[in-house]
Amino acid sequence: MPDLIRLTDVEKNYVRGRERITIFDKLTMQIEEGDFVAIMGPSGSGKTTLLNLLGGVDRPDGGTIEFDGAHIEKLSEGQMAAWRAANVGFIFQFYNLMPILTAAQNVELPLMLTRLSKVRRLENVATALKVVGLEDRARHRPREMSGGQQQRVAIARAIVSDPKLLLCDEPTGDLDRATADEILATLQLLNRELGKTIIMVTHDAEAAKYAKRTLHLDKGRFAAGELAA
Repeated sequence: MPDLIRLTDVEKNYVRGRERITIFDKLTMQIEEGDFVAIMGPSGSGKTTLLNLLGGVDRPDGGTIEFDGAHIEKLSEGQMAAWRAANVGFIFQFYNLMPILTAAQNVELPLMLTRLSKVRRLENVATALKVVGLEDRARHRPREMSGGQQQRVAIARAIVSDPKLLLCDEPTGDLDRATADEILATLQLLNRELGKTIIMVTHDAEAAKYAKRTLHLDKGRFAAGELAA
């Protein structure tokens, strides 16, 4: 499979007072289209920063980030927002659902800024909820659903615009083991059946087993020998 993502010599620094903190120094990696990668590592190793760079939420201080052959680090803010909306779905530890909206309305939110008709939006929402097994919960509000069901609504929201890439930041960190396994099985289904490329940050070694491969990040670098797909 061709590379969907290619990072080359990426640098990222933060300034805290008079101190300059280096997160990444010449970080290089490749992710093939259709891959499912778990990224593990201690707190402060750069995992979430990496997701933010891959999702266009943050920008590198040096180096390049290619997505499907395009250099996203060169996009303007407006272009980046449009690129992100079309290509990336985000799934977090906390579901970030709007409590006053139904499951269907929460899932529809990413489509509200598109040019899709209302009919087409509702069709996409129904499809996304069916994929995660919640078509019978479309009219329920978050408080009427379990944590696992709320996370599945969040997954449906992430896939409703049919993005190529799903970025997951500790997606099962707030769930019990059995519920976490259900969510991970859903992600595995999205990868195997729908071809979604998934990058998942996790502290959970059991969660990482659902991925096709695991990369270990520490002090801004991947463990030697892990980057070959």
